[in-house]
Amino acid sequence: MNLTLIAHNIRSAENIGSLLRTADAIGVEQVYITGYSPNIDHPKVQKTALGAELSVLSSKQLDVLSVIKKLKQAGYLIVGLEIDPRAESILEFHTQQQKIALLLGNEVEGITSYLLDECDKLVYIPQHGVKESLNVTIAAAIASYQLLNNNKYL
Repeated sequence: MNLTLIAHNIRSAENIGSLLRTADAIGVEQVYITGYSPNIDHPKVQKTALGAELSVLSSKQLDVLSVIKKLKQAGYLIVGLEIDPRAESILEFHTQQQKIALLLGNEVEGITSYLLDECDKLVYIPQHGVKESLNVTIAAAIASYQLLNNNKYL
């Protein structure tokens, strides 16, 4: 299975760097850095990525909708990671699709409603606490690992 990440409007350079390290560790195919997210040439991205900015294929694109459209045309299932009434538990999500793009949203506001509507599927990570919130890189790591392993043998 191929897993691509779309990091949209991530404010923190450290989160982008950590996301790249996570992508390297898990075997993510590519990371699209979209919107106002800092690019890999940002010093804090490089400091946190520890070289993963060089080992993970990434692309900086301002227009997330064009990235989503391109990925859909290439046969990717667009999966948004968000707490939403339409979302299903990441633990229960299975697909025959061999190409998935996981859309990640802003650390505070999440994925905006117009982008949620562009997703083919929505998933959430079940949680026990009252905050119902994880750092975007932690959430991406959990979801990426689960997507790759849930769907590995289908």
